Parts: sequence; C-alpha cells; structure tokens
Amino acid sequence: MPSAADSTPSPAAAAGPARRVSVDPQGPVLVEGPVEIALDDGTVARSDRFVVAVCTCRRSRTYPWCDTSHRPRERADSPPEDRNQR
Repeated sequence: MPSAADSTPSPAAAAGPARRVSVDPQGPVLVEGPVEIALDDGTVARSDRFVVAVCTCRRSRTYPWCDTSHRPRERADSPPEDRNQR
C-alpha cells in the first residue's frame, strides 16, 4: 500500500510539463509557448504562440518580444544594378 507521501505530486508535476528554452548567444531566447513574462513594472506580457522569441538585448520596439533589432544593419555602398537596362 502506498504511503501518503507517494500520492503527493512533486512540485515539478504540479507546475505542469517542462518548457523547452533555447538560448542563442547572438539573439533572443526561444521559449515553447504559451508564455507569460512578468515585467519590471508589474505588468504581465502573454503570448499563446507555440514558440516565442524573448528579447535579451532590450533594443526591441516590441519588448519583451524580439523584433530582431539586435541584428546589425548593413547598407549597400551602391544601389543594386538594374538588370533591365537597355
């Protein structure tokens, strides 16, 4: 017969299934969703997407969600050639 301790769910089981998190050193943290993020001002941002990119550089205009603002911007030195020149 199982003891009372055997029937108590572990804290991990009570919290639900584990979320997978992928960290890109040059970019955002990818989290399997849905996701809730508690912000510094006490508000909560929520996304129901199946994977969420969370900004770690704070450059995003859609913070806490990543909008790829961390990527370096490069300008072409000259405009691309017009292939339809006659």
